Amino acid sequence: MPRMTINDRPVEFDLDPQMPLLYALREAANLTGTKSCGGGDCVGACMVLVDGTALRSCRITLAEAEGRLITTIEGLSRDRSHPMQQAMVAEQAIQCGYCTPGIVISGAALLQRNPAPTREEIEAAVPNLCRCGVYPRLVKAVQLAGRVVQRRESISAAPAPGIDAADAAERVPALRVQAGPENGSSEPDS
Repeated sequence: MPRMTINDRPVEFDLDPQMPLLYALREAANLTGTKSCGGGDCVGACMVLVDGTALRSCRITLAEAEGRLITTIEGLSRDRSHPMQQAMVAEQAIQCGYCTPGIVISGAALLQRNPAPTREEIEAAVPNLCRCGVYPRLVKAVQLAGRVVQRRESISAAPAPGIDAADAAERVPALRVQAGPENGSSEPDS
């Protein structure tokens, strides 16, 4: 049974060692931030850090991941405070969001090695395909995150994850929150 550390937690999978790491992460560990990318025709949405290096999880088997340190997008920063996550929001480099976790992982790996990458280094280190075309903003986001890593600049924090439904409904008039079973009603709140 393959054993590894995922997001700082020891994990043992009772799965076929030849299964791609991607499917073990998504299906068995419920770490769905790592996106399925086509199983070989990879666009980079499945990127994870393996011992600090950004690798495509669809191309790594559980056997190859044995004993290694795996970091998924969920483990990069639980509160979205990683400079790469903050910079992607600040530079509006997120469109549909499908490719975003892989891009963030690739950018984080690059910044760990080189906090001041050139445009060319960014383009080489972040090979992810974004069908929405955020590339100019992506380069700016990586450069901004690099300046944050170097403590030359700061970013106002992105919203915390998990906004309460009642707070969202208050801010978005078209959204109604259903009363839960705890107060016995299933009618919309007014």
